[in-house]
Amino acid sequence: MEIILGILMTAVVLLLAAQSAAGRPDRRTAYRLSEIERRLELVMKHLGVADDRPAAPGVREHLARGEKIQAIKAYRQATGVDLRTAKESVEAMEAGR
Repeated sequence: MEIILGILMTAVVLLLAAQSAAGRPDRRTAYRLSEIERRLELVMKHLGVADDRPAAPGVREHLARGEKIQAIKAYRQATGVDLRTAKESVEAMEAGR
C-alpha cells in the first residue's frame, strides 16, 4: 500500500512539474519575439508610420502623473514583455514618438 501511495505521489509531482514548465514561455522564444517587435518598431519609425491605438491600460495615466516606473510595470503586466522592451516602449510614448 505504501509503495502504491509513493508511486502516485511521484506521478502527481511529475505531472505538476511538467504542467508548470509547459506554461512558461521559452526564453529563446521570448527573446526572438522581443527582437521582432524591436525591428518592427524600427521599420515603422523609418517609414513614418504611427501606431494610434491606445497604450496598455494605465500606462498613459502613470506617465501623466510622472510615474515612469509604474508606467513600465503596467506595460510589462499588460504585454508580458521584458524590462528593456517595456522601458523603450514607455519612453517612446513619453517622447510622443
